[in-house]
Amino acid sequence: MNGSSGKALEGAVVAPKNTPGTTSGDRFDDEDYPAYSMGSAAQMLGTTPGFLRSLDEAKLLTPQRSEGGHRRYSRYQLRIAARARELVDQGTTLDAACRIIILEDQLAEAQAINAELHSRLTDADAPTGEGT
Repeated sequence: MNGSSGKALEGAVVAPKNTPGTTSGDRFDDEDYPAYSMGSAAQMLGTTPGFLRSLDEAKLLTPQRSEGGHRRYSRYQLRIAARARELVDQGTTLDAACRIIILEDQLAEAQAINAELHSRLTDADAPTGEGT
């Protein structure tokens, strides 16, 4: 999960950001750009389109839709789907896997915030060398 970029899975929905001002070269560098069709995403993850649909139904992922209504997935969403598949393959129910992923992402987000605040506190306490 990518907690350090402020993408906590707060409500269990991961929808890619709308990036209207990017050029085509930038889009494929953007982890939120919905570059992958359901078929290619399923193939990359070694799973089925049905599994990806179940993640959408469980509200873990909300893929963008093409003009034709087809689901499109970002790299960020594929990482989440891969984690869900890993947990399900280990015997975890889909509902429990979704809760685990949400909690993992929230923990990563909290740790990133804590690290930032600790860094600011450390910087504020450091001697400046003035007035010696």
